[in-house]
This record gives sequence, C-alpha cells and structure tokens, in this order.
Amino acid sequence: MNSLIISISWAILKARWKQTLIAAIGVTFSITMFIALLSFMSGLNEMLDGLILNRTPHIRLYNDIQPSVNQPIDLTKEYKRGHNFISSIKPKDEKLSLFNNGLILSTLKKDNRVLGVTPKIVSQVFYNVGNIDLIGIINGIDVVEENRLFTFNDYVVEGNYLDLKNTPNSIILGKGAATKMLAEIGDIIQVTTSKGEIVQLKVVGYFQSGIADIDNVQSYASITTVQKLLGESNNYITDINIKLKDLKSAPSLAKEYQNLFNVNALDYQTANSQFETGSSIRSLISYAVGVTLLIVAGFGIYNILNMMIYEKMDTIAILKATGFSGNDVSKVFITIALTIGIFGGMFGLLFGFGLAVVIDNLPFNTPSLPTIKTYPISYDIYFYIIGGIFSFVTTYLAGYFPSRKASKVDPVVIIRGK
Repeated sequence: MNSLIISISWAILKARWKQTLIAAIGVTFSITMFIALLSFMSGLNEMLDGLILNRTPHIRLYNDIQPSVNQPIDLTKEYKRGHNFISSIKPKDEKLSLFNNGLILSTLKKDNRVLGVTPKIVSQVFYNVGNIDLIGIINGIDVVEENRLFTFNDYVVEGNYLDLKNTPNSIILGKGAATKMLAEIGDIIQVTTSKGEIVQLKVVGYFQSGIADIDNVQSYASITTVQKLLGESNNYITDINIKLKDLKSAPSLAKEYQNLFNVNALDYQTANSQFETGSSIRSLISYAVGVTLLIVAGFGIYNILNMMIYEKMDTIAILKATGFSGNDVSKVFITIALTIGIFGGMFGLLFGFGLAVVIDNLPFNTPSLPTIKTYPISYDIYFYIIGGIFSFVTTYLAGYFPSRKASKVDPVVIIRGK
C-alpha cells in the first residue's frame, strides 16, 4: 500500500474526526469489557476449581466394601451355567483398610508420573456435646505431606497445623463443628468412635474449607492419633491420596492403579464431574458475551463508514476521475477501518488490563472463603491475543463491505448529479 493511499485515508479520518473517535471508542470499550469480563470469569473459575482441587487428590485409592461378584450358588456345578436371582446379598466381610499399603506407597513414590502421595485414615465418629451426639468425620493425615501436596495450612484459620504432629491426642476441628460445640482452642473435647470407644482430644486449631457441608462435620488429626483412637495397628490406612504431575492423565492412571493394586481408584474428574460442567458453562457464557460486544462494535464501525461513504461521494468521484481505480478507493476505506480497529484495539487491551488490575485489588473478604482476600482475576495472555485478533478481523470486515460499495461508484453519475 503506497503512501498516497495512506495520506488520503488520514485526510478523510481528520475531516470526520468526531465519527472516527466514536468508532474508536466503541472498539476500545468492547475490547476493554471483553478482557475484563473474561479475566474475572476465568479467575472465578480458577478460584472455585482451587477450592475443590486444593483439597481433592487427583487419584484416591481406597477399599470399597461391596457384595461379592461370585456368589456360592454360581460356583456349583449344577447352577453355575444358569441365571441365578439372589436377594438380600450382604457385603463382603472385609475391613476398610488397604492391604499391603506399604508396598503400594513405595511403588507410587517411585513412579515418575506421581508428584506426591500421602496416606490417610477416614473414620466416622460422634462429637459428644453434653447429652447430644453430633455426627462427624476425623481424617488422619500425614501433616507435613498433606500441607505440601494440598496446602493444608491455607485452610487452618486459627492455630498451627504442626501442632497435630507435635501435640499427642490433638485435633483441628472444622469451623462449623467448632461453632456448634462452642469449642475454643485449648479445650478438651470428647468423641465416640464407631466401636463405642470414648476418647478425649485437645483442640489445637480450626479448619475452614469454604464448603459448609465439609466444615460442619470434618476434623483432622495425625495418623498416629486416629490409629490409637480406633485401636488399630500402625499400618492401618483406609485411603491413599495421589497428586500427579499431569492432571489430565488422572482417569487413565486411576484405571491402571486399580488393576495393578486390586483396589478401588477414583479420579478427580469423575468425583467432580458436575462441578467441571458448571465451570465450562460459565466460561462459555463469558466468551459469548465478550464476542457479542465485539460484534456490536463492528456494526457500529460499519454504519459509520457507510455514512462516511455517502458524505464523501464527491471525494470518491474526484479520486476516480483523476485516475484512482476502484481497488484504490477500496483500500482507502479499509485503511480507515483498520486504523480505527488497531488503535481502538490497542487502547482496549491497555484499559482492559488496567481494569483487571483494579478488580484484582478490590478487597473481597467473606468468612466462607478464608483463603480469598481480593476478587479473583486471571491474566492469561490468551485473552489478549483473542481480543487483539478479533478487533482486527471485526473492523476489517466492517470496512470491507462499505469499501466495495465505494469502489463501484461511477464518478460520471456523481458529477453529473451535481
């Protein structure tokens, strides 16, 4: 494109600078809101995903007590080939503990695909408050590994998580459970196990995940404390939680570990499928709104260029009468559209980033989300690339169709009409 085309385009832009400014502001506003909206919604999705993934293993190995697949009648010679209907089948007489858990742990730690692995005991108990028994769950954890892999300390809102390791017979209560029991840090609470054993534990902290159903029942203690509470040996473990280097490989690895160790394996995608669907829908809505804003801005530029062509019929006629081809005239108006799009898009990206920074620094304090201090924002460069490309394409198309109309103007008709 030669400098003469650019000079003519610039002259037309300056002659109608108010309309040009309005079109550029439209693009700037659209890109700004596109960036801010996607950054906020993606940040919100990442925050909600974090609430789940930070406390959820990528793969959970456990022993699920189920009825035996092969019933005695199926093993007899007389009936094994028939279809047998059996009612009132009882579960297998097995413990919830994982057998050979030491071998499983050592094998997983040697697996290059595994980022970390930690044992766990999950036990149902009753919190005794006077004559009232509250249903609860105590999680026996390896305190150091639980914090390394699942940021346990971030959710301990009061007290020190290391006290679970250093203080015998200690417990960190869920915030909801502590509120119901009116339990203060340093208090001694009484719990009853599923075997009817009554044990006293010292409260050393409060745990708050932000999910009320969890905080109302769950509490945490060291593995050693829970093993003593249940009267089990030091190799008693009910769960093994695995964190992977590649999150997407969880479903396939879960099947592999299930067959290898002969245990039940649950990957995070299966456990949180409904939650992931909600995140996908929120992202889809964000993109739909953002793209709509850009399309509306494109129609605004289209209308402005259409009006500009009608008002500049004399100029177009003179250009064509002095030797400019229809293609040259088309280039003039496409240049005008792209200039609006490029400058409007650049300012939109800058203002969008600035608005995202402002939102990111706005305080957001709520008791239900103790780890969140400001509104969540994602600064993914992908959003800015999409915004820049879309503003360029939208403004090009908005200028292309009016430019075709301008290129077909007959100068003789215009001049004769004058």
